[in-house]
Amino acid sequence: MRKKRAGSTKSANSAEIPEATRVRTPRRERNEVLATVSSLLGSKRVTLQCMDGIVRMGRIPGSNNKKMWIREGDIVIATPWEIQDTKADVIWKYTRPQIEWLERKGYLK
Repeated sequence: MRKKRAGSTKSANSAEIPEATRVRTPRRERNEVLATVSSLLGSKRVTLQCMDGIVRMGRIPGSNNKKMWIREGDIVIATPWEIQDTKADVIWKYTRPQIEWLERKGYLK
């Protein structure tokens, strides 16, 4: 058994206890869909392959521009525009543990 370091707030066996985290799921009442980033277009724009089968041009809003670093292959939540269905806003980006949880629960195919 490992010794507890001086000044550490974690217990020595903290690796055995899984952490409970909440994962944000897309809300149908807000017209949100899961999407995979296909390519980066530049100027805060990306190409999205949405789970409803439509390829959309996604836009990262200014409020999330510096907070959300997006790469190809990332899983995001997109909100399609009401005016043009071929465009969407990217509102959330998932981390690797959250993507694994979504796969286990059947949200991703």
